[in-house]
Amino acid sequence: MHPRSFRLSALSLTLAATTLIASTPAHARPVDSTSAEVASSGSGPVFSATDRLAREVAGALADPATRARALAAVTAGPVDPLAARLGSRVDRATRAANEAVLTAKGLSASTGSVLHLRLGHPDMAVGSTRTALPLVAAAPTDDALTSVTAYDPAGNRVLLDPVRLPSRPVLVVEVDVTRAMEQGLAQVRQELTERGLSGVRSARTTQAGYWATKVNAIRLSNDQETWIKGNAEIFNVVAGFGHDGQPTVNVVEMPYLDNDGTVYYPNQLLVHFNTYKYNLADVVMWEDDGDTNYRDLATALITALLAIVDYGTYTPLVTAIINAMPASWWTDDPDYVDSWYTLSTGSSGRLNGAAANGWMDVTPYWVQQL
Repeated sequence: MHPRSFRLSALSLTLAATTLIASTPAHARPVDSTSAEVASSGSGPVFSATDRLAREVAGALADPATRARALAAVTAGPVDPLAARLGSRVDRATRAANEAVLTAKGLSASTGSVLHLRLGHPDMAVGSTRTALPLVAAAPTDDALTSVTAYDPAGNRVLLDPVRLPSRPVLVVEVDVTRAMEQGLAQVRQELTERGLSGVRSARTTQAGYWATKVNAIRLSNDQETWIKGNAEIFNVVAGFGHDGQPTVNVVEMPYLDNDGTVYYPNQLLVHFNTYKYNLADVVMWEDDGDTNYRDLATALITALLAIVDYGTYTPLVTAIINAMPASWWTDDPDYVDSWYTLSTGSSGRLNGAAANGWMDVTPYWVQQL
């Protein structure tokens, strides 16, 4: 299963780099510490935390009993490292890593655990029962990969090809993006509501109901993703002008978009026009691979929206939203996927994204008031 990741100009450069590595043998190769540090540079605080934990997990796998428990756990599915019973040292490292990840993502301590340990790829399930000692790697948050740094139980760094599956099983330490995004976007919505930018306060519904835009089908482009990347999560910033003339947004998740190149039929309501003053709204789609700081996301949206003035005619908000995002988000997470301008109550049929990374089949939908 390939996760989703969409780049504009960077995609061709990534494919070129990975093609060069693909010409080398698929076997893992040891590297010295200098080259490993280069491979891990510029990865951000989330990767730094999970990479440190990956080293600790790898060391624990030197013990045969611990290794057997870990392999049995990840073969059944992703597991919280604390639930895998890898020893007190790994448990301490897991708590420290989780605290660092929560801080980096702007999440409160009450969020709880947001870390996962999983098998690197379903095809490794058979190999995990063999005599080869498993490797452990952190899921990278940088998509422009030329190599993947993993660790063996002896503490050695090993470079892996990001395109071709390694011959040894690999356990991956990653962020549980589904849980983190659920908590993070709840925080974003709360902050937008507190600033009067969520559309909740200005929403209007006639006694009969209101019009919405329903997504009947959606497909995002194929991107030749690497094997180590886990599932990301898609969310949309749906923007327009509220009835009070203030720009307003709703954040809409699409948790079912597991694979690129696949058509999904969600029948999901994306735009609720009772929220907006005009008969128009814009959609900006993003993905979260695990590195999103939700506090920064809320701040960026609030800063962009408060600077926009309603001059009495609809002004598309896509550019303002995109320009407000930190520059690092174009090389790390969350990643821009695509955007759709000026959806209206009459929008129908196939709508191609402005960045040509996907399409949606939509239809008007009347939400009947009970």
